[in-house]
Parts: sequence; structure tokens; C-alpha cells
Amino acid sequence: MMKEEFLEDAVDLLKRLIATPSVSRQETEAADIMQRQMESYGLTSRREANNVWTIDPGFTASRPTLLLNAHIDTVKPVDSWRRMPFTPTLEGDRLYGLGSNDCGGGLVTLLQVFRALVPLERNYNLIYLASAEEEVSGANGIRRALPLLPKIAAAIVGEPTGMQPAIAEKGLMVLDITAKGKSGHAARNEGRNAIYEALDDLNWLCGYRFERVSPFLGPTLMNITMISAGTQHNVIPDECHMVVDIRTNEYYDNQEVFEFIRKHLRSEVKARSFHLRSSHIPESHPLVRKCVGMGLKPFGSPTLSDQALMPFPSLKLGPGESERSHSADEFICLIEISHAFDVYMQLLNGKDLAF
Repeated sequence: MMKEEFLEDAVDLLKRLIATPSVSRQETEAADIMQRQMESYGLTSRREANNVWTIDPGFTASRPTLLLNAHIDTVKPVDSWRRMPFTPTLEGDRLYGLGSNDCGGGLVTLLQVFRALVPLERNYNLIYLASAEEEVSGANGIRRALPLLPKIAAAIVGEPTGMQPAIAEKGLMVLDITAKGKSGHAARNEGRNAIYEALDDLNWLCGYRFERVSPFLGPTLMNITMISAGTQHNVIPDECHMVVDIRTNEYYDNQEVFEFIRKHLRSEVKARSFHLRSSHIPESHPLVRKCVGMGLKPFGSPTLSDQALMPFPSLKLGPGESERSHSADEFICLIEISHAFDVYMQLLNGKDLAF
């Protein structure tokens, strides 16, 4: 097949996906489309929940395996859309629609790249995985699919990066913190005010700076994003609830940060989860070295993706721009899809890539 045919298929598939609502945990119809598309190409598809994948027909256990991954789910459309989010609209070179940029462009391009690479001589196996529930890090997303795949040596995640390799990604941990007091009548100054009990902890959270700074991700960041206390004006609050958003770099483990914070606070501290850890692929990795040799520039990404759930080296590399994600009137440029196809094919040339 010619490149133009691959691109035509990619854009047609993307239009159908845009027209099929696939908000996280509601991706069944989009997964059906992906599965039928794979099978229409003569590929053997496999499915777990709404995760759909296909394995290299020439899979050989003795070779390393590269995973090509992108997600099929989207966030809910924001109210400020001026176009219809589920109506694919082509205006000039821009294809508008929810999920077009995040990350439909990478999703459909990587499938065509998989098709194009399958008949070529390579030193490695390929797996293409369209995963679900990425936007909510759901239990029925990639975490459910990965244990069913052969051993993975490395992965490329098709998130929008302007086709520059994101070789590090910040992790996420959300803490629920509760300061305890004792209720009483405000007029008599009774009880113990939980807001006042929280002040020292709030000051520490505001002022503490983590020492280890990443050259790609910068410092680990900690922000108090929600505070709530009290039931009415004349009742001393007996509890003050705080939510803290923590973005870890690759030098800090989420569990380690949790234990450190808990030791420094008087309030009760609970973590919602620990599994969304920071990810990093060494600059010496063959995929990164080849990217650099092609003139691409590695960087660190502040946004979370399914990389956080991958226990093997991975990098983000995909068409589109991160700042368009989750925004009104989201779009992908057709030239970006074409450029991505070329970059992927050059990067994954099996004759000179070994890892």
C-alpha cells in the first residue's frame, strides 16, 4: 500500500470515532469500531473489556516486543464548544471533534504504522493496543489488558507531543487530609476549631520544597487545591478537610512521599492511590538515541498518561499538541497525522533498531 492509502484509512477511522461518543467508561461502541477495523485489515484482534489489541502475526518469543499504545476514551465535552463535539468537521487542514487531538490522531496513525510495519523485516515484535479508561486511570483500562500481553520490552504512547519524544512524565498522588477539632457554640467560644488545628499543617504544606529536582520534569510539586469546614456560622467546626494534589518527578516514589508527609503533619492523611507513579526512559535507551539522531528533542511532560501504569520503559510521541487536549473546539491537523506517520516509520525501521 502507498502512504496515501494508509492516511486515508486513518482519517476515515478518526472521523468515525469522533462521531461515536466514548467518554471514559462508555467506550463500548468505539472499541467495537476499533475491533472491526483491525479485523477488516486481516489482523487477529483480542479484547478485554473495552481494551482491543492485535499482535504481530510474525511474533517470535525470542525477539523483544514493542508496544504501540493510544487510548480510545475522551473526557466530557466542555460547555464552551462552538462546534458539535461529536460531529467531525473538516475545515481546511483541521479536523475538529472531541478526541481528535487527545488522542485520536495518535490512535489511528499508530494502527496504520502497525499495518505498514508488519510485512517488513524487523528485529522485534509489535503489539498495537487501543486502551480504555485512560482519562480516569480506570481499573478496566490498560491495567486490565497489560497482564494478558506477552512480555513488553518498551512502548510508544501516542499522546499529543508535537511529535517530540516525552521521555519523562510526572506522577500523580491525591491526598485527603483531615484536621480534627471539637464542635461548640461560637457565641460562647466553646469547642476546638478544626480550621485553627489545620493551620500549622497548611503552612508546612505551602512552604515545603522537595530537594531532588529533575532536569526534565523539574521539582516535585505539592498544591492544596480544596478546603472545606463548618456547617453554619455559629457552630465551631469539628473537622477541616483538605485535598492536596502532588505531582512527583522520577526521583520520588509516591509511597515514599506519602510517608514523609504523614510524619510531618498532625492531621489524618490518606492517599487515594499510589499507582500513578512518575515514569522515565533513560536517554541511553535505543529508542531515545534514535529519536535524537533524527533531530527530535526529548522533553519532560507534566501531564499524566497510561505511561504511569507501564512497568517497562516507555516514551510519549504523537501528533497534535498537548495544550489542545480537554479544550473546546479540539482539533488535529491532517498534516500532523501525515508527519507522524513519516516519523514513526523512520523511527521504527527494523533494520537499524535494536533494544
